Amino acid sequence: MKTGMIEKEGFASLVLRLRAEGISDIDLLTAVEQTPRSQFVPPEFLEQAYSSRTLPIECGAFMEGADLAVRLIDRLKVKPGQRVLEIGTGSGFTAGVIGRLAERVISIDRFRTLTAAAQRRLDALGLRNVILRQADGSNGLPGEGTFDRIFSTTAFPGVPRFMAEQLVSGGVMLAPIILSEEQCVMVRLTKTGSRFEREDLFDVPYLPVIPKLAVHL
Repeated sequence: MKTGMIEKEGFASLVLRLRAEGISDIDLLTAVEQTPRSQFVPPEFLEQAYSSRTLPIECGAFMEGADLAVRLIDRLKVKPGQRVLEIGTGSGFTAGVIGRLAERVISIDRFRTLTAAAQRRLDALGLRNVILRQADGSNGLPGEGTFDRIFSTTAFPGVPRFMAEQLVSGGVMLAPIILSEEQCVMVRLTKTGSRFEREDLFDVPYLPVIPKLAVHL
């Protein structure tokens, strides 16, 4: 099947599945359509680019199924003019979609291989407002000011403390929190003044954050 056909059919069926889940934000769906997943998946998984299954990528990492990726961005509620920090670039797909919704995205990953590959993909799409860096995300991104949204695809052992300084008041962080060896849940944290409102969303299949590992990769 030709790539164009995979894109067209894959996106159409993804939209149907998302609408069944109540996700129909036109700006979000347009951003997904303009960020072709076929350019982000390994070539051998081309035909599954829009499937809901998790796909392996380089460095032992993986990319979320299309449904989960879009569902998470939907829960982030990114608005025009916002600054977003993403922890865990992976393939670069979610950074690309968020980049079409936000003013500026800084996405960090501990693997140089992943950030370099993602940079090539985003450059090919002309996304200049997405900045990629190889960095250790266990403390967020100190020294870069505050963000309106923080999105982590790397799991933390508890609610990360750095967001108290790195999120604006009214800001939102979406991060997977490890509850036990078997369970990891995606948590939405909304900052109001110096307090946080926590909402546990659903179980997710994420890998734990490993502090200081980026220095060696």
